Amino acid sequence: MTPISFWCKARLRLSPEEIGDQILDVSHWTDFKGYGPLPGIKAAEFEIRTPEVVGSRIRVRNTDGSSHVEEIVEWQLDKMIRLHMSEFSPPLSRLATGFDETWEFELRDADTLVTRRFELHTRPVLWIISFMLKRAIQRHLNHLK
Repeated sequence: MTPISFWCKARLRLSPEEIGDQILDVSHWTDFKGYGPLPGIKAAEFEIRTPEVVGSRIRVRNTDGSSHVEEIVEWQLDKMIRLHMSEFSPPLSRLATGFDETWEFELRDADTLVTRRFELHTRPVLWIISFMLKRAIQRHLNHLK
């Protein structure tokens, strides 16, 4: 099945290195508040933290009690960061097999144009959730400004 894909963009007053630092500082992950019935993040902690960053795994607990794992699969701060989300707890485990998130960076004067792309590998019912996730991602990007 073709994944559900969407993207959100924002111009941030952060460098790609600063954005990478925020991703690695899991205390910032609770800034993700969700949207509508889509939960925010309650806590995040490293299960595995590799010296080269790639292969690091972060266990995420959401405000509704659900959880998942995010693995860093690419780390090129001059261009992009890619994460793979999996090991969803129910009910999402019944709907999705994995999500891929890519942060793309483009320097613009003193700012960075950030594009966050998502591919949701799922069954058709998750189209509704993808709409709320897109709103939550845009709100989170705006919070980073």
